[in-house]
Amino acid sequence: MKKFDTYVQQLKYQVIKEVIKKIYADDLVNCYRDIPKLISPGPKPIARCCVYKDRAVLEERINLALGGNKDNPNPIEVIDVACDECPVEGIYVTPSCRGCLVHKCVEVCPKGAISIVNHRAQVDKSKCIECGKCTTVCPYSAIIMQKRPCMVSCKVNAISIGDDKKAKIDNDKCISCGACVYQCPFGAISEKSNILEAVSILRESNNNEKYKVYAVIAPSIAGQFDNVTPEQVVTGIMKLGFHQVVEAALGADIALYQEAEELKEKGKLTTSCCPSFVMYIEKYFPELKEYVSDSFSPMVYTADLIKKSDPTGKVIFIGPCTSKKVEYKSEKAHGAIDSIISFEELQAFFDARSIDIESLEETVLNNASFYGRIFAKSGGIKEGITEIAKEKGVDVKPVAMNGINECKINLLKLKLGKAEENFFEGMACDGGCLNGALCIHHGPKNVAEIDKFGKKAKEQDIKNSIKLYELSNDKKKE
Repeated sequence: MKKFDTYVQQLKYQVIKEVIKKIYADDLVNCYRDIPKLISPGPKPIARCCVYKDRAVLEERINLALGGNKDNPNPIEVIDVACDECPVEGIYVTPSCRGCLVHKCVEVCPKGAISIVNHRAQVDKSKCIECGKCTTVCPYSAIIMQKRPCMVSCKVNAISIGDDKKAKIDNDKCISCGACVYQCPFGAISEKSNILEAVSILRESNNNEKYKVYAVIAPSIAGQFDNVTPEQVVTGIMKLGFHQVVEAALGADIALYQEAEELKEKGKLTTSCCPSFVMYIEKYFPELKEYVSDSFSPMVYTADLIKKSDPTGKVIFIGPCTSKKVEYKSEKAHGAIDSIISFEELQAFFDARSIDIESLEETVLNNASFYGRIFAKSGGIKEGITEIAKEKGVDVKPVAMNGINECKINLLKLKLGKAEENFFEGMACDGGCLNGALCIHHGPKNVAEIDKFGKKAKEQDIKNSIKLYELSNDKKKE
């Protein structure tokens, strides 16, 4: 049965699954010896030029599965040994060049980098600045700009190619959105895992006797597991050893309420639920930081509620996002989350523990409202804030910014004082969290699954969530 969109995801899954098995067998010391040979037994390679290259890359994946480079705060790293198959041509003249007499490419080049040799255009790389003007004027479209998929996917230009022809990530520019992780065809850019930390929390709880372990699941979990309902996934999570599963959509309800209050006070507001979007503003539009909502993310609000009722409890977030691995360690998260598991890793966890979620009964969740659950899609917050603003008498003119390119356009308008809107929903991933880099599946059908999941919510408004939030605050004051 196909579980993932790509073979790269399948490879990551295999490594994580075997690492989890080693953790439970108390045999981590033999990870690097056993797992590469298990996945690539030889003599034929499974993905690379030879079995030895296969195993070298797998060893690096094991390193990432065990937490990666502890000195690098970015959850995304480049596997150097895997990054060697992409062309680094830049401006490239294809065989389609006919050696025409017009020579528009020569005339348009601002640096004189193009010349005609033997009736064909040639590019002097030492002069070329890759402006792309020649690619637009060639009548045969014979000149193209070749960029690596990772560079194309990165909308903030945080990826460059080093002298060794390997991809390099500039942490000062990177917003940890993970677009490069999903788009790299060779899996040479990947995320660090927290699975060792998460499994240790579960095991050390002594079956929830020493302390209770709670799972907070992102609403984008709907539709991620083939032929399985979200309610069956919840049952599976409980079988992994969690005490209770709570929807992050509960915190989304609270975030909606808080942002509506904040909008009423400030007059203009950008959302704060997507860590990559917030990082984008901080790094590229610092003058707009005053408009970023002071509200916590749904993940943090939900964890706060749990820890107010159970101060010794541990909370593990399960979601689709690489930047949550930055957020949970941030000052604003104030230790509310103890670890993170991705949807990809959750599938590996189920299989490592021989849990067949397709065969499980359903455990119904009634933690959140319709609006909290549709936070997972681009435009979901916009729908919610529009509804709540009506009740509160707040004048709201929202815009949903789908992906970094749309964020850039609308934030520029806000910066220049030309924005007609006063509420800016920002999502770094195209389509929203339902297409996060660490989702099992990506694509249009995820939107339908989120809408279906939202309509199954027992509550169609956020009132009960807010009552719970207010009661927890009153209890804390006492």
